[in-house]
Amino acid sequence: MLKINLSNWNVEDENFWKKTGNRIATKNLWISIPALLLAFAVWIMWSIIATKMKAFGFNFGMITDGMSHEEVTETLKEINNLYYTLPAIAGLAGATLRIPNSFLISLGGGRNVIFTTTLLLLIPVIGVGFALQNVNTPYLTFAFFAALSGFGGGNFSSSMSNISFFFPKRMQGTSLGLNAGIGNLGVGVMQKVIPWIIGFSFFAVVGNAEPNVFGEALSGFQNAGWVWVPILVLAAGAAFFGMNNVITGTPKMPSALQGIGKTLYMTALGLIATFIGAYLLIGLHLNTWIVLPVVVILTLVLMKYATPGDIKANLNKQFAIFNNKHTWIMTIIYTMTFGSFIGYSAAFPKLCQDIFVFSNPEDPSYLNPNAPNFLMWVFLGPVIGALIRPVGGWLSDKINSGAKVTAMSTLVQILATVAVAYFVVQAKNSSTPEEYWWPFFGCFMILFLTTGIGNGSTFRSIPYIFSKEQAGPVLGWTAAIAAYGAFIIPKVFGQQIQNDTPEYALYGFAVYYLICLFLNWWFYQSPGAIIRNP
Repeated sequence: MLKINLSNWNVEDENFWKKTGNRIATKNLWISIPALLLAFAVWIMWSIIATKMKAFGFNFGMITDGMSHEEVTETLKEINNLYYTLPAIAGLAGATLRIPNSFLISLGGGRNVIFTTTLLLLIPVIGVGFALQNVNTPYLTFAFFAALSGFGGGNFSSSMSNISFFFPKRMQGTSLGLNAGIGNLGVGVMQKVIPWIIGFSFFAVVGNAEPNVFGEALSGFQNAGWVWVPILVLAAGAAFFGMNNVITGTPKMPSALQGIGKTLYMTALGLIATFIGAYLLIGLHLNTWIVLPVVVILTLVLMKYATPGDIKANLNKQFAIFNNKHTWIMTIIYTMTFGSFIGYSAAFPKLCQDIFVFSNPEDPSYLNPNAPNFLMWVFLGPVIGALIRPVGGWLSDKINSGAKVTAMSTLVQILATVAVAYFVVQAKNSSTPEEYWWPFFGCFMILFLTTGIGNGSTFRSIPYIFSKEQAGPVLGWTAAIAAYGAFIIPKVFGQQIQNDTPEYALYGFAVYYLICLFLNWWFYQSPGAIIRNP
């Protein structure tokens, strides 16, 4: 019989590692990786779903008979902004849920947590499968399932925390790199799978709509949700029957039911903050920059005052990182890298569609007959950003400085952002925008490349800036805040597209990157820096 709870676990002992630890740790890693890949796929699936919603004419019931042409045009612009809001809501939820997920392993046990958080992903994908049956499905229905897709974004923190307990220190870089790197590939995999799978109607038995757009049946669109169901069931089953809880990660080992219960409770705290934030955003129409700090503060308050007593002391100890100014500096810098990566992953497909396909802002229904097949290519951005991530860390080790690599990648990132903005302007003002597709696409690939390199280099810097006790909590905190890029970037692009000024969003991001370049130099490279070239 498989032993689930491991009360004897000492991977720093070479003999134990060779005899027992290696086999068990490797098994847990290879179950964890596909579960995390699926989590990223579900979290960012709205980046593709939003583009297909526009192609199939999803109007959320907002277009009615009797509306004038001018009213229809303005409503279509509003609907297009709502398409961007769906991946933004998923981004808000995923980032928020990372905060409680950072503490789940110590409460519920690795096997119990990974099983539960993977199984929860079935709720949004099944919901989306049904919601996509009808072009008049209300917007709030999609917003609800977009928020629940955030389960996938939150899973990153618990997954990384869990794997860290299975491997010795000398192998942490490789094991965590494999878990995170291949997990991030879920974005690229999803952006390739969904456009392909919706061409089939083998799940159409659950719906009855049959309109065709671009030769694709609406019934096939449901596959964007249904395709993940059997794979998630397999991944959750593998976690339940094949993974372990280890004493080093969960000192007070709970039963399976207790572990699942604690996981659901902590996840519910994150969902409370998420739904309040979503209401502020789409119900009260508050500004993005007001909603973001409200959600973060609310989540921290819930974590501090509504968590079980057995982790309050641990939380208070970890909250000490907020007294260190370098926590805030590295949060800003890390958000520039991973926040940009995940934010662009969420917004890039829709941006391509609005610039090159529906290219007449005065007529939202106009289709450019020579538009590039952007869905064939957009997946490459997230793939490049994920695969190049370990290179940033390796290069930082090679020259013995993460700050130097961050500076170089940030400089190129600024130039690439300005170049993308330039080609957006050229395409927007041209009657043949497709002529600018390849330079636009090439510069965006450089942008993804630099976010990946910077991602790896900042991860290398943090352990050299902070003490051993603070490095872990800082990594968890920065990863959570950076994930809000998946909320901010789609929302900003949506607003600027509605104003017909998408280049303004890119100019704003470039200014932010310039500030990060200065902070990195001032605190870690300047002659007066206390911590030089970490």
